Amino acid sequence: MFRIANGTQTTIWAMFEWRRPNCPDGGDWEKKGWWMIPPGQSKVVYGGDLVPLQACSYYYAHGANGAQWAGPITEFVPSTAFDWCANTSSTDARRVGMREICTGNFNNYTLTLTP
Repeated sequence: MFRIANGTQTTIWAMFEWRRPNCPDGGDWEKKGWWMIPPGQSKVVYGGDLVPLQACSYYYAHGANGAQWAGPITEFVPSTAFDWCANTSSTDARRVGMREICTGNFNNYTLTLTP
């Protein structure tokens, strides 16, 4: 299980991308968002075992105050809730830069986003 915790004083919205071989819409990755996470709370963004994901996944988050937790791995995501394979997009999608997170042999992991 992968959980994102909000260690800030502002609401954040997060997305998560993980390895899913033979994703129905094509490719080997699935992406899902947006989880609204109020200050001091957390959300489970992936409910399965992390070990079969081969240790690394990706995330992006932004805060109501304009803060971003972004990185160099780009992906197209819409502004509304979604659960897509990596090859899926839409005309209202925008490109975000995701950060890589490698969880090794942990079955469960909590990532706390801080300012």
